[in-house]
Amino acid sequence: MAGSLLRRALDLVELLANHPRGLPLQTIAETLDIPKSGAHRLLAELAEHSYVVQDGETGRYLLTTKFATLGLKHLSRTGVVDIAQSVLDRLADVSGELARLAVVDYPRLVWVAKAQGARTGLRYDGDMGTEARLSTSSTGIAWLASLTDEEALGLVMRQGLGTPEEFGPNAPRTVAALMALVNEARARGYAWVRDTNTPGAAAMAANIVHPQTGRAIGNLSVAGPSLRLTEAQRDAIAPDLLAAAADLSSVGAFSEYLGALGGRAPVASG
Repeated sequence: MAGSLLRRALDLVELLANHPRGLPLQTIAETLDIPKSGAHRLLAELAEHSYVVQDGETGRYLLTTKFATLGLKHLSRTGVVDIAQSVLDRLADVSGELARLAVVDYPRLVWVAKAQGARTGLRYDGDMGTEARLSTSSTGIAWLASLTDEEALGLVMRQGLGTPEEFGPNAPRTVAALMALVNEARARGYAWVRDTNTPGAAAMAANIVHPQTGRAIGNLSVAGPSLRLTEAQRDAIAPDLLAAAADLSSVGAFSEYLGALGGRAPVASG
């Protein structure tokens, strides 16, 4: 029973994390498929410990910043962002675009740090702490390219391919189209997408590899408006992107933490 209650509480937190404006009690109960009374008890418990608050005007429940604060505190103490930031800053400066770090938190891939290199004109930006869409982002496709086809497809099926209106016009609609992008990334040594994840945006990503296991533990990406981040610009940036990823791959403290976090699939117990 305790495990079931914990699972429900975690599902509730993940649900609210995807709805920053909050949700009414009825919607929460229906989405989680639990009784309204049970949802209310979970929310009351979380509210008592300041993880959830109820909007006095709308009645909606939303997360406080406590979870985000804990996450940021944890990352700062691991030193991961500190180690990566100078590399991100350099990559952003060289490319003139947004540089981001994503880490493997198996089976998820999450953006945790960034540096903006665009000083004028159009800028592409992205939220930190969000899970990358594996089938449409250069970040996701780079990670998939490091895995076997079987493991890659299993991770994609967990997320789903999504619907056409969610992404850009070039987003893969079939497994075959996705695997064509994955195989291109394997051959090139980094992933490249244009108008797949976001209309009007292009991006490229290279994996950070654990020096002992050879598993990808994260990756670095460069993203910007597709009118500016052209194939010619991609080819000019690629050596710097690959060098930056190699630099982080060689940092022992960095790879040790990320390797433990999710650089390899968890081993089944029992």
